[in-house]
Amino acid sequence: MKIDTDRTLTTRAAKLLDGPANLINGEWEEGKSFDLEVVNPTTTDKIRSLPTADVGQADRAVAAAYAAFHDGPWASASPRQRSDLLLDLAALMEEYYEELVEIIVTEVGAPITLARAMQVGMPIDNIRWAADMALKGPQGGYKEALAPHMGPPMSSSLLQRVPVGVVAGITGYNFPINSVAWKLGPGLAAGCTLVFKPSPRTPLSTLAFMRLVDRVGFPPGVVNFVVGEAEIGSALTVHPQVDMVMFTGSLSVGQRIMSAASETTKRLVLELGGKSANIVLPGADIGDVVGPTILRWSRNAGQGCGATTRTLVPRNLYDDYVEAAREFIVDMNVGSPWKDSTDVGPLISDEQRTFVERHVADALSGGGEVIAGGGRPSDLPGYFMNPTLIGGVTNDSTICQEELFGPVGVLLPYDEVTDAIRIANDSKYGLHAAVWGPPDAAFDVAREIRAGAVSINGGGFMRPEGPWGGFKQSGFGREMGEDGFREFFEVKHLQWPI
Repeated sequence: MKIDTDRTLTTRAAKLLDGPANLINGEWEEGKSFDLEVVNPTTTDKIRSLPTADVGQADRAVAAAYAAFHDGPWASASPRQRSDLLLDLAALMEEYYEELVEIIVTEVGAPITLARAMQVGMPIDNIRWAADMALKGPQGGYKEALAPHMGPPMSSSLLQRVPVGVVAGITGYNFPINSVAWKLGPGLAAGCTLVFKPSPRTPLSTLAFMRLVDRVGFPPGVVNFVVGEAEIGSALTVHPQVDMVMFTGSLSVGQRIMSAASETTKRLVLELGGKSANIVLPGADIGDVVGPTILRWSRNAGQGCGATTRTLVPRNLYDDYVEAAREFIVDMNVGSPWKDSTDVGPLISDEQRTFVERHVADALSGGGEVIAGGGRPSDLPGYFMNPTLIGGVTNDSTICQEELFGPVGVLLPYDEVTDAIRIANDSKYGLHAAVWGPPDAAFDVAREIRAGAVSINGGGFMRPEGPWGGFKQSGFGREMGEDGFREFFEVKHLQWPI
């Protein structure tokens, strides 16, 4: 399997991708629908064809998860048993760490430094955290006694927190292992069973992860995996035996899932992207913040739902920011994701790059201008695009309101900090934001931002204890953290007279 001009997958990595790609009730099956071609975005070479599942196979995967939840050994597994299996999975992921990194770099095009830290390293931490949560239980515990009610009539009560049931996970392409791990780890820790459909753009990374899940020894039907396009996602969304759907992806698809899931009033957890603001306050050192702020919207070729793509700067610092941005972007390394020095790899597909470039062209035709970077590298065969900073637009411009998923940012001037807060909140999305400046002032601004997460002066590495999710049309519900773990539980109130 060719993955770069001078690299091929190691034998151990290639073996993770060999064989049937659909896991149903503990057995690997060939798909019965069309073949899905997976392409290396760095070289445009085909990596592998996967026969996709048909709706009948998706239905059987749900049936297997339903039986495992209600009748199988998973229904009676103790928190310790669930925790131990998750710890075994984390250990196996560490054993195959380099192979998972290889596959991520090959299929996603993420630079290897990002693949090591966020694409593979972070999911291992998340699975270990989930193992701890299985023992700890949800907030309030698996069982919580309430104080007696003195009546009349007098009664006692107990709250019992029980797993929600069968969970369907429909995941995104940009961080494929993370997108699964955030659902699988807490879901299994809670005692749920799961059926996953990966993004058809990056099914191999998820397949490799599922091979390791299968080797751990979860009972048949506890974790199932079906590869396919939208019809498989639709089948999972409307299936009457699915109790909750978790989706990571675009707003338009999320809206369709909401509509379809309403037929059976399923619980939903939706992470639907963002158009996050990046506020540079008066008093911030432009030389210190330009690099980190540009990397925030160009990392992973801009394919990140929390990318802070709208940078707001005081009007009197606008020219200084532009000058520093030009100097920084010209020195960024766009190229082979296999090099430690690479900052920006390829976008996932030619279709995605064309989509992003069309939005840039529309912004320019509407009076915007490229003030730093721009264009494509002339000497690279894959789906590359140079980091591009756009100026001369207003916040109501389409490029400031629509999520692009590409290495493109916009620069907007403001006069007063209250204006910056207003502009930041003037978006249908509310997933993430960043604020840079004197700490006290930055904290005050962060409190005013309508977003699920705010990074102050760079924030920190994403941590399992920190919940992730959005306000407004960025979706609802949370993943990770105790708030995310709680999504996997129903609460029963037991009451009796005394």
